[in-house]
Amino acid sequence: MSLDVSPALLAQAERGEVDEVDFVDCVRNSLPYAWEMISSLVAQLKIDGGEFADNQTPPPDEQARGQLLRALASDAIRGALQRHFGVRLAFQNCHRVAVFPLDGSSDERLARFTSPRGQLLNQSPELRDC
Repeated sequence: MSLDVSPALLAQAERGEVDEVDFVDCVRNSLPYAWEMISSLVAQLKIDGGEFADNQTPPPDEQARGQLLRALASDAIRGALQRHFGVRLAFQNCHRVAVFPLDGSSDERLARFTSPRGQLLNQSPELRDC
């Protein structure tokens, strides 16, 4: 299971629409490594500016790697994180997460990052098992 869903949040989902604040809180508590990674990149982007901020350090273990995969492979989780932080998220391999501003100033850089060429250039023998 990818999220630790409280009985109250599950009951909310069974009744109808889920409050996004509650969903984001569930993500934060369930996927702390992924949350911290994205939070730190958002802070880096705000402090340093530029077109984007990214992580190039592999996760410390398989549990952390799994958290990133779950957070970014789920449309619901990824969308909620993007709305919460006010950024666009991009993902390569098993660890390279990037955040881009929403204002369109880095659309070209985002397109390069998410292109087949960008994906291929981010490959290395160390990352083949991720």
